[in-house]
Amino acid sequence: MFRKLHMAYKNKIIANPLVGLHVKFLQTAKDTNGKLVEMEASYRPYSKEPPSHYHPYQEEDFIIVKGQMTVRIEGKILLLNQGDTLHIPANTVHSMWNNSAGTSITKWKVQPALDTECFFETTCGLASDKKRSKRMRSLLQKSLMANKYSNVFRLAKPPFFIQKILFIVLTPFAWLIGYRASYKRYFD
Repeated sequence: MFRKLHMAYKNKIIANPLVGLHVKFLQTAKDTNGKLVEMEASYRPYSKEPPSHYHPYQEEDFIIVKGQMTVRIEGKILLLNQGDTLHIPANTVHSMWNNSAGTSITKWKVQPALDTECFFETTCGLASDKKRSKRMRSLLQKSLMANKYSNVFRLAKPPFFIQKILFIVLTPFAWLIGYRASYKRYFD
């Protein structure tokens, strides 16, 4: 049975102004009993490329609804246009962004849902909270989040075991100065 840990709900919109991303939840983990989360993502023109990453236990499916998306997948660059689809299997290193002059919109499914919603609510909340924008870029903040959300998001480099050691070492310092892996205020 799915256990609700956060407050994502159908039609909730969150934004990450640092990368130019708006996400609208179409189906949440609660709606699908944890099977998937479905989102509509809007990317501003020339949005920032996210770090190369992978999802160890999840697969992703995208449909380009409007505009173009650039995808780096296992070192190759793809250009996707309106109507194109993309399937990304679990453990596949990738990044995706809008490198065009117009707004791009994708429909995006992540299966299974796991903690995806909580991860996005936290990252978008930190990025949107101007007083805490430095926290989003802080290695200490990232170490806490990397530990908590390693089941849904892992950086491609350095190797995971090195990240895990580094983040475990940094975690007590992060907690001591007040950082948290997630913040309740972003789940309302």
